[in-house]
This record gives sequence, structure tokens and C-alpha cells, in this order.
Amino acid sequence: MGIWDKLRNELIDIIEWLDSSNDTIVYRYEREDNEIKNGAKLIVRESQAAVFVNEGQLADVFPPGTHELKTENLPILSKLKGWKYGFSSPFKAEVYFLSTKRFTNQKWGTPNVFYIRDADFGRVSIRAFGTYSIKVNDPVKFLREVSGTDGEFTTDEISDELRSMIITRFIDAIGESGLALLDFAQNYKDLSDFCQKKLGTEFGEYGLEISKFLVSSISLPPELQAKLDEGTGMNMLGDMNKYSQMKSADAMENAAKNPASGGGMEGMMGMAMMNQMMQNQQNQNQPQQQQYQQPQQQTPPPMPPQLKFFVSTNGQQSGPFDMNTLQQMVMQKQLTKETLVWREGMASWLAAGQVTEVSGLFGAVPPPPPPPPPPPA
Repeated sequence: MGIWDKLRNELIDIIEWLDSSNDTIVYRYEREDNEIKNGAKLIVRESQAAVFVNEGQLADVFPPGTHELKTENLPILSKLKGWKYGFSSPFKAEVYFLSTKRFTNQKWGTPNVFYIRDADFGRVSIRAFGTYSIKVNDPVKFLREVSGTDGEFTTDEISDELRSMIITRFIDAIGESGLALLDFAQNYKDLSDFCQKKLGTEFGEYGLEISKFLVSSISLPPELQAKLDEGTGMNMLGDMNKYSQMKSADAMENAAKNPASGGGMEGMMGMAMMNQMMQNQQNQNQPQQQQYQQPQQQTPPPMPPQLKFFVSTNGQQSGPFDMNTLQQMVMQKQLTKETLVWREGMASWLAAGQVTEVSGLFGAVPPPPPPPPPPPA
């Protein structure tokens, strides 16, 4: 290497950072013992910031743009160096480039289950997952509080700590919300907004802004989820046709996905089991239906027509009289077996003793008393 090449490498003319990664937040410009030439150009691209550090002290901060490094452009560094009247010789300073773009799709999740007390299910263990986005909004604070002198700082190096803060605030949000377990899904947005607001202050202490926070899933342990699904299926037993249709559709779908695994036989077995369940359910419901079935009101048969007879006494017709009246007439000796009677359907008048319906009335009349015994001789 010639002397001019060596001198050219030692005196840096252009300082810039071309980031090809998606996760680097801080990059320290590689200079080793190289010196920065007076009048060198500093190129800071959009979504970047450049920070000069002299002997461990934070100095000047440069926003996006092209900057010529002169005394008037480095007021803090000039003061630290004691350059009252400018400088013409090379100088040494560490240059840190910070990415101020938004780092999206950062994952968070509860590593272990945590417990809540639910009004419907009691003490329940749940897990939660989601994503968030961050960006550096205070480069000096981030260097001072987080990255320090790290030559290349990525999102992975701070993600664990950020996730810990997120989980803590999320569990607090669940507790403060007072939501029922079954209402979580329809309140993801409210929970997300609440957590983002709470986390904004804590992330700001690191020079970070949390630009987006999302709750994507709140899940139950598999065994509890299975119980809830089973309960949902049992609730559907009220409509056995709907339940049967659902199970049949599941069986056909499984058979279509696994044609070589005996899915058709499984489908038929499932249908047989469903038919048996339906029959059992109907048998169980039948006694209850009979128990609560309103008794049918039966109409009694029509009363038989009451017999009535006409009576002929001394050539005079009277009546008609019902059987009760005829009984009284017999008792009063107004009707005898020789008295002529007639009713509808009879061909002619007959003696009462010859009519079956009337003759029975005379048997109830006691016979006349026997004559008194003759007097003694």
C-alpha cells in the first residue's frame, strides 16, 4: 500500500451507514483508529439519526441530510475539544447511527399461564399473544439508557425486557377491565388501546415510542377449551336435527381429508351413534311429554230416552207419565195391573201387568194383609 493510500484511508471523507438488515437499531461507524477529516461529509438518510460521542460524552446529533463537518456544525464537540477558533487538523470521534424507522410485527406473549377469577367459570388459567411496533423517538436517551457503547444493537437485545413490561401491563389491564371470560374476544381493541396507553410512558423512558399494540389471541388451556366445546355441543342437544347435521358435516369433511384412513367407516359409525343418541333422547322426552300432555275431554254418550206412558182410566186418557210418576200411582192404587197403558212404539193399548217396563212396578207393592183369624168357638 502506498503512502497516499494510507493517508487517504486514515482521513475519512464520507461518513454514512447503509443498513441492509431489518432489526438493527444502533450501528457504530467502524473507524478503528481512523480520524475524521475536517470538512468531511456526513450523510444521514431518512429514518436515521447520527450521534457524535467524544471520549464517552454525547455530543452533537444530526438529523437526516448531508452535513459538512466543520467547527460551526459541531458546536458541542468543538466546546469539548476546546476549539475556540476552529480546527484544521483531523479529529477523532465515535459516530453512532440510529434507525428511527418503525420496527413492526414484534411478538409478545405470556410464557406461562396466568390466572383470573371469572364469574361464570371461577378460577381460570389463560394465555395471551399479540404484536407491537416500536421506533426510536429520542436517540440520545436510547444511547444513554439502553444501547450504550454497543457497536451493533438489534431489536432482539431489548425484546425480552419489553415483553416483560408488556405482560405485566396486560395482566393489569385484564384485572382492571372486569370483563367476563367469554367477552374477551369482542373487546380486543379496547384492551389493546388501554395497554398501549399504559406502556407509552414506560417505553418513553428508554427513548422509544410504542406506535402500535395489538392483542391477537387470548386462549384457554386445551383441557378447559375441550370442556367448553363439549358444553356447547350438549346445549345443542335441544335441537337434535341441527346437532346431527353438524356431526354429519364434520364426519364427511374428515372423510374427504383422509380418504385412505377409513374415514367413510368412521362417518357411518358417527351417524349410527348420532341416531342412537337421538332415539335415546326421544325416549327420555316421551314420558315427560305424556306427563305434561293435557288430558283429552271425552264427550259422554247421550242419555237414553226416558220412557213415558199414557194411562186410560174410565175411558179417559191422561199422561204421558214417567216411570217415577207411574210408581207413585201404583202406590196410590191409581194404577193397577188391569189399567190400560200405551207408549210410543206399541201397536195397541195393553194392560199394565202385560207391559214389561210397567209390570215391574207392581212387584214393589206389598200384598194385602191376610184376613183376621176366626173367633174362638
